[in-house]
Amino acid sequence: MLPTLLETHYGITAKEQLKMKTYDAVRGNGWIYIITNPNNREEADVIELSGISQHLRSYGDKQVPIIMQSKDRSYLTNWEQQKYCVLAIREVDRQKRHTKLGRRLAKFHERGRRVPFQIERTSRIGQWKVLWEKRLEQMEKVWNGLLFQTPEDEFERMFIESFPYYMGLTENAIQYLVDTELDDEPQPTDSGTVCHERFTAKTWGGSDLIKNPFDWVFDHRSRDLAEWTRERYFRNNQTYDVDVKQFFAEYQSIAPLSSFSWRLLFARLIFPLHYFDCVESYYLSQSEQEKRSLEEWLSKIIKQSAENERFLAGFYQISGAPLNRMNLPLLEWLYQ
Repeated sequence: MLPTLLETHYGITAKEQLKMKTYDAVRGNGWIYIITNPNNREEADVIELSGISQHLRSYGDKQVPIIMQSKDRSYLTNWEQQKYCVLAIREVDRQKRHTKLGRRLAKFHERGRRVPFQIERTSRIGQWKVLWEKRLEQMEKVWNGLLFQTPEDEFERMFIESFPYYMGLTENAIQYLVDTELDDEPQPTDSGTVCHERFTAKTWGGSDLIKNPFDWVFDHRSRDLAEWTRERYFRNNQTYDVDVKQFFAEYQSIAPLSSFSWRLLFARLIFPLHYFDCVESYYLSQSEQEKRSLEEWLSKIIKQSAENERFLAGFYQISGAPLNRMNLPLLEWLYQ
């Protein structure tokens, strides 16, 4: 199927099929062609992502693929009632680099903030407050609807009991964000850059390194730093501190963070994204097996809430943030 798609719509002959991470790919002519789902994006979105990818490649990032245009000059291709995009990367450029992840991410962000055109379709700059408030409002509606009825199952009972705490945490995150935007001055390094929906150790992991444009959003660099830190902490909340310290030291050897960056990063860590993800996924899921797994996850999140508070209380110190020099505000209740 894939070789036929390539030949029919792109005029490319490549026969050898292979699996890379979660992608279907075909090898030929010294190139790897990756067939990917554009995740409901429109042509205009993909054109913007293509411009970003060309920019990053022109600044020397060889693991960023080209987004191919088909024979009719379109970035989206219809095939068997589905929409596809084709990414292309040279065979020699897909090998994993062993440079330290913090340094690699900092270099990626430095290239990304030099994008020479206005980003509109994929931008999340300045939108966190509105997006967080919207998610909180939606969840509060569901919670209010359940308050005066008997819980249907264990998940619902846990959600009803735990939501007020996570609502409070969310309000703290929003307030910390608002105070940052009112009290602190963004520096040139705080301009928008190419980030990821969710950057984790796995985003660029594995032996095949492809920086997938469909993972990208244009945002403040602290988004990626916060999401990497969050995932690292939840992967093992007993052993995260050494990795966090090292990651931030590596990152700042290329791109030192301003007080504005540190404060945005901390606001994002306060926001209980893991809780929202878990509850929203449960109410969207049709699978009983997935629901059971999410019930276990919610139980774990709630049991670890005190540990999560200790993590937040110690984050600035562990990550090496210049707390006193930059006068970074603390959340007083975390230390009571």
